[in-house]
Amino acid sequence: MTELSFPGSLHETDDLARALAASGLGRAACRSKARLFAKAASALSVAGRNVDHQPSLAYFVPGRIEVLGKHTDYAGGRSMVAAAERGLCLVAAPRDDNEIVVLDANNGETVVFLADPDLKPREGSWANYPMTVARRMARDFPGAVRGADVALAGDLPQAAGMSSSSVLMIGVFLCLAEVNRLSARDDYWRHIGENKIDLAGYLAAVENGGNFGRLQGDLGVGTFGGSEDHTAILCAENGMIAQYGYCPVEFEKSFPLPPGHLFAVGLSGVKAEKTGAALEKYNAASRLVSTLLELWRRETGRNDAHLAAALCSSTDAPEKLKRLASNRSRASATHEPQPLLARLEHFMLESGEIIPQAGDALSAGDLHAFGRLVDRSQHAAEELLGNQVPETRCLAASARRLGAAAATSFGAGFGGGVWALIEAKGAEKFLASWSDEYLREYPHRRQDALFFTTPAGPAAFRVELT
Repeated sequence: MTELSFPGSLHETDDLARALAASGLGRAACRSKARLFAKAASALSVAGRNVDHQPSLAYFVPGRIEVLGKHTDYAGGRSMVAAAERGLCLVAAPRDDNEIVVLDANNGETVVFLADPDLKPREGSWANYPMTVARRMARDFPGAVRGADVALAGDLPQAAGMSSSSVLMIGVFLCLAEVNRLSARDDYWRHIGENKIDLAGYLAAVENGGNFGRLQGDLGVGTFGGSEDHTAILCAENGMIAQYGYCPVEFEKSFPLPPGHLFAVGLSGVKAEKTGAALEKYNAASRLVSTLLELWRRETGRNDAHLAAALCSSTDAPEKLKRLASNRSRASATHEPQPLLARLEHFMLESGEIIPQAGDALSAGDLHAFGRLVDRSQHAAEELLGNQVPETRCLAASARRLGAAAATSFGAGFGGGVWALIEAKGAEKFLASWSDEYLREYPHRRQDALFFTTPAGPAAFRVELT
């Protein structure tokens, strides 16, 4: 993570904005983040929960854009990702006890809990995310129970498919890790070390409750997800789209964002929340993968770690899996053959065909081919994965009609938004037309829909306060 030093008070936002430019953020983003850091610092000071009333460490953690790779990571597949310039600004001060205070400067909400290996997170609340981090850290690294006061302010929309929940968890972990000097501990180096890819894999395990190497799994937040979000947030490169494989996380290749282009993001206003019924829809896609893998293991006697490994185990493995999925007597009562076959077909298409070919198209500078492949991904999400809503279908089709080089939904689905690759010189006009067309079709989404542009931004970085 990049370290920045800047003179004067954190409230001197002009100085801070100039210092933030070294991170790779654009000029407008630097100004907006400087204001957010000042807002968070002010909230921490007003709260007066620490002795000095001053933050001593700060981080910017970006949201992510899933370019391609819908529900592929937890199945051992691949995805293409980039960081957005919108995200979360966190400031923190260490405490002398094991109390952790997290204050949302945007709305004044505060949660207070202890850094304790037996902490019981609050399901159904945003407090679940920082509490899950604190519990797992205290369990995995005994003695790492020093508390902190953390204030945060952000411009990343919540439950919009840009991984706001993972952003919060990563930001809280970075603050608590520094307060507890995790990087100076031998056990941290044994299990994670200095590789950001390994840290991404670990934080994904914190979120989904899984094992990480010899560190035993624990309560996650309730989602059966993978490590795509954490990888994008921690490992992104400014101006680049990166391709990764998963289980474990492995960098494959990266591509510059096409010259003269940026991402337009249209958020539908349909919340992509991972709670209640929405959480069950999200987890259903993961359970289908688990069922496919279990059918494969029972039939073959193999112990392949994930779906991608099973498919690569022999030349005829894909056909064997299709036959197993279509056999009604082998499918469970809750997973009929048709959904299993559709889920298998989607994974093979998205991870095995579309992403490699899309990478080739980007490398060759062939935006027409790239756009057609992204269209295939959108169609597969609608017809095979089944995680689209009418609003995201509308946004993707509208963006293409208005001239976007490529456009598709991203994130967990069942709401959220769509990215569109557009020429920077016509961005303002495109956004206005895209917004107008969408809101004519869905006027009741006017209050919650949001349209903005972003380049491919930098990964999470530390702001060093002086």
